[in-house]
Amino acid sequence: MGLDTLREISKSISKSMNSNKLAAKGFITILTGLYSFQDCVHFLASVRKFHREPIIVLIDRVPQILYPLLQVFGNVILKPAPSHENPVLASRLAKLALYRESLFEKTIYMDCDICLLSPIDEVFDFLDGVDLLVTEDVQPAIAKAANLLRVKQDILSTLQSVGLPLNENSIQYNSGFIAFTKSSKTQELFTNFKKYFEMVVAHQNVLFLKDQGAFAAAVESVKPKMTTLSPVYNYLDKWKEIYAIDKPIKVMHCTYPYRPQYAKNVTRSLFTRIVDRTAKIFLPNQLNNPWRLK
Repeated sequence: MGLDTLREISKSISKSMNSNKLAAKGFITILTGLYSFQDCVHFLASVRKFHREPIIVLIDRVPQILYPLLQVFGNVILKPAPSHENPVLASRLAKLALYRESLFEKTIYMDCDICLLSPIDEVFDFLDGVDLLVTEDVQPAIAKAANLLRVKQDILSTLQSVGLPLNENSIQYNSGFIAFTKSSKTQELFTNFKKYFEMVVAHQNVLFLKDQGAFAAAVESVKPKMTTLSPVYNYLDKWKEIYAIDKPIKVMHCTYPYRPQYAKNVTRSLFTRIVDRTAKIFLPNQLNNPWRLK
C-alpha cells in the first residue's frame, strides 16, 4: 500500500473525527499497544460479519503502518486513545473517555478480545428508554470481589477506605461490555467513573489497576436508568463452569489464543489466517504481557 493511499485513509479518519453530527448507532473498542492487535483484528472481523454500523477504535502505541490492517474491514474510525507507556493503564483511561469519544446516539462498547457469535441488533433496541446496559461479572457481589485487591484483607472496607461509595449490596459489572446512550445521566456516570478510577490509581499499594470497582462506584452514586443483560452478551469462556445458560451465546469474551475452535471459525478467512501466522513472528505474545502484572 502506497503513501498516497495512507494519506487518503488519514484524511477519511480526520473527516470522521471532526464531524459534529452524531450517527444513530455504532460500536467502539480500545486497542492500546501491540499485545492486543491480533485480538482486535478478529474483533473487527466478527463485528463486520454481522453488522454494517461504524466501528470506532481508540488506538495508542500501534505503528501507523499497521492501521490499514484494521481499516480493511470498512467504516472503521481510528481515534487516538489517551497515551501512556503502560498499555493496560492506557486502555483504562480510554474506557473513561468512551462517552466523550463516541460519535453515536447509541453506543455498544466491547473489549477487543471479544468475538460476536451472532448479530446483536436487539442490544441497540434495548437502549430505548434507558441510559445504560451492562452485564454482571462472574463474581457480582462487590463485597467478594477479591480480583480488585492486591492485599488479603476485608474487601468492602478496603474499597470504602480509598473513597469508593460502595456498600454490601453493590454489584460488580464486567466492564468489557457496556452499551449506553448520549444522555446527561450517562455523561454524569462517566464523569464519576473517571473520578473514582483516579482514586484506584492513587491507591495502587492495595488495589489492582482495574476499573470495575470504580465503575461500580459510579453506578452506585449516579444510579442511571439501566438494564442488566444476560451473560450470553458477555460470556467469559474461562469461567464457563459457573454459568447456567440455556440460550445460545451471542458474545464470546476470550482472548484469541484461548478461544474455542467454534468461535475461531466465526472470523476465519484468508486475511485473518495470514494475520495469525505473521502474528506469531512479528507481534509480542499477548499471553505473556508483563504490563498485566503491574
